[in-house]
Amino acid sequence: MNRRDFFLGTALALTAFGTAKAAPLDIAAIDRARILKAADRYLLEPPVTITAFTAPRSPGSRQDYYSEADYWWPDPANPTGPYIRKDGYSNPDKFTAHRDAVIRLGVQLPALAAAYKVTGQARYAEHAEKHLQAWFVASDIRMNPNLEHAQAIIGVNKGRGIGVIDTLHLVEVARAVSVLKAARPTVGVYAPTVAWFDGYLTWISTSANGVDERDQKNNHGTCWALQAAAFAKLTGRKAELDVARGRIKALVPGQIAADGSQPLELARTKPYGYCLFNLDVLAACAHVMSTPNDNLWTYKGGQGGSIADALAYMAPFIADKKTWPKPPDVEAWDGWPVRQPSLLFGGLALKRPDYLDLWRKLDPDPTEAEIIRNYPLRQPVLWIDA
Repeated sequence: MNRRDFFLGTALALTAFGTAKAAPLDIAAIDRARILKAADRYLLEPPVTITAFTAPRSPGSRQDYYSEADYWWPDPANPTGPYIRKDGYSNPDKFTAHRDAVIRLGVQLPALAAAYKVTGQARYAEHAEKHLQAWFVASDIRMNPNLEHAQAIIGVNKGRGIGVIDTLHLVEVARAVSVLKAARPTVGVYAPTVAWFDGYLTWISTSANGVDERDQKNNHGTCWALQAAAFAKLTGRKAELDVARGRIKALVPGQIAADGSQPLELARTKPYGYCLFNLDVLAACAHVMSTPNDNLWTYKGGQGGSIADALAYMAPFIADKKTWPKPPDVEAWDGWPVRQPSLLFGGLALKRPDYLDLWRKLDPDPTEAEIIRNYPLRQPVLWIDA
C-alpha cells in the first residue's frame, strides 16, 4: 500500500467507525498570538494605495489599477516587439507595484480586523478604518473600482480579462469589512466602502474583462466566482451570489476528474502550486456558497469528481510532498504547502479530523512573495464563527 492509500484508508476508517472525533476547534485561541503579533506591527504602518506608485506604461489615470502579465517576456528574436509567453516563469521586470499594494492591503486589513475580533480593542478597528478610508473613500487617492488595465501584455494589449484575478486579495478584505461593520455600524467609512464593492461587483459582472474572466474554465473562473460571491455577500446582492454559485456548478465537472485530480492545473508548469491554489479557492467557494439544500462540497455533475474528491486527492500530497507524482514546479516549489484553507474548510464541512490536524501543522505565514500571492485567505478567525 502506498502512502496516499494509507493516508486515505486510515482517515476513512477513523471517520467511518467514529474512533477519531475532532475536538472543538477554537480558531481564536489557536491564532491569537500570530494575529496580535502581525496586527501590532501593522498598527505602525500607514495606508498606502496604488496612487503612491507611478505606472509609466499605464494608459489609465493614477487611480486606475495597472499590472503587467507574469509569464510574458521580451522576444529574443524581436527585442522591441510584442512579448512572448513562458508559462510558469515570472518576469522580474514586470510592473507589480499596484498588485503588491493590493496584496499588502489584503494582508494587513484582515489581520487588524481579526485582532479586533479576538480582543475587542478599538485601536485595531480604527486603524483598519484608515485603510478603508484611503482605499475606497478618499476621492484623491482611492482606487477606481475597475481592472481595465490588469495584467497587460507589452506590445499586445493594455489589459485583459484574466487580470481580474489580481483582486482575489480583496476577498478577505470584504470579509473583514463585514465583520467590522457588524460590530461598528455607525462608523461612517463603511457605507462608502460597501458602495465601492457594489460598483466593483457590477464591473466584474458586466464589463468585457469581467465577463471574460467569469467564463474562464480553469482557476481564473474559480477566482471570479469567489470574488463575486464575497462581494455579493457584503453588498447584499443575492442575484449575483446565485450567479456565482451557478458558475461553480458549471466549472466543477470540467475542473475535477473522477479521481479528484485537476487536469487543467496539472497541465501547467507549476502543477502542485496551481492545484493547491485552485483547491483553496474551490473550497472557499463551497464554504461561502453552500446552503442546506445545495452542498457544493459534494456536487459533481457529469462523470467527474467533487470538491471533496479534489481535497481527498491532494491531502496526501500536502501531508508528504515527496510523494507528488509529477516533476517539481518550475518556480516556488520549496514554499509549498502552507496552511491551506481547503483543509480547514473541508475538515469542518466533511467532519474530517485528519484534515484539521494536518492544517494545524502547516505554516500559516509564508514569506515568499510568490506563495503569498497565491495564498489569499490568511485569517480563518474571520471565516469561522466562534
